[in-house]
Amino acid sequence: MEKSRHDFLSGDTVEKVARTFKALSDPTRVKILYLLTQEECSVGHIAEVLNLSQSAVSHQLSFLKNQRLVKARREGQSFYYSYDDNHVIEILKQVINHSLHD
Repeated sequence: MEKSRHDFLSGDTVEKVARTFKALSDPTRVKILYLLTQEECSVGHIAEVLNLSQSAVSHQLSFLKNQRLVKARREGQSFYYSYDDNHVIEILKQVINHSLHD
């Protein structure tokens, strides 16, 4: 009997994938990312739209930025956030569609 060959992911790749799914596992981060698919937003706007404290939004944006899922643009004293990885947004949209599918 011949041994079958398998492809394996590197440890680094497995860690990156797990971190991405961890980022998407938090309901607040899902809400923020989904909002950012619709428009670029300031912390204050995200907080207002999602009925969250600015502190909570800033904390989650920091996490998402560290994962390279959002990026910030400075305009004067304000920062405006947008999503930074279209691949992850496509995964998010597919999971949303999956959850809406009966």
